[in-house]
Amino acid sequence: MSEQLVNYMADMMEEEAVSLAKELLDGGTPPTAILDACRTAMEIVGKRFEAGEYFLPELMLAGEMLKTISAEVKPRMLAGQEVQKGARVIVGTVAGDIHDIGKDIVVFMLDVNGFDVLDLGIDVPVQTFVDKVVEFKPSVVALSGFLTLSYESMKNTVDALKAAELRDGVKIMIGGGTVDDQVRQYAGADAYGLDAMAAVTLAKGWTGGN
Repeated sequence: MSEQLVNYMADMMEEEAVSLAKELLDGGTPPTAILDACRTAMEIVGKRFEAGEYFLPELMLAGEMLKTISAEVKPRMLAGQEVQKGARVIVGTVAGDIHDIGKDIVVFMLDVNGFDVLDLGIDVPVQTFVDKVVEFKPSVVALSGFLTLSYESMKNTVDALKAAELRDGVKIMIGGGTVDDQVRQYAGADAYGLDAMAAVTLAKGWTGGN
């Protein structure tokens, strides 16, 4: 993992970060190592946001950096391999929360691992999750939230899926911020993931490896 890349991203040096990421990839650095650097940088950004050092503009810039670098990484991860889209997964940041950094990494990793992913974006109303489960018919629903207030939205979303008699047809994972097993139990989810790779592992386990 490139410490310099982590520093550039964490310090909001977009041009330098994107340029270095391309240079590292061209030099033979494994795409997964670039993603590891991105994940570490996003964790730093998240902590600085929590500490009041960064605000919404920095979060948005970090998200843009991640998307730009992901666009460089993805083709190299897929080079030489035919990815057949498998099990369907819906991903979204729950109502009241606009953080998308962690969600975007999860979407990216699920995508390159062959899942058919529907990204609902941020601040997703409870009813939208219900409607899209009916329409898209996923095997897995992933609820993301960074703020503690998102826990209530996660619970409301799971409750709404139960009320619509859709809960038994999907597996639900939650992640982001300080999500832990206590939050999982409160929300009524099946599992929680500490990071994007955990989300992929859970999804694969639930869908028979996709």
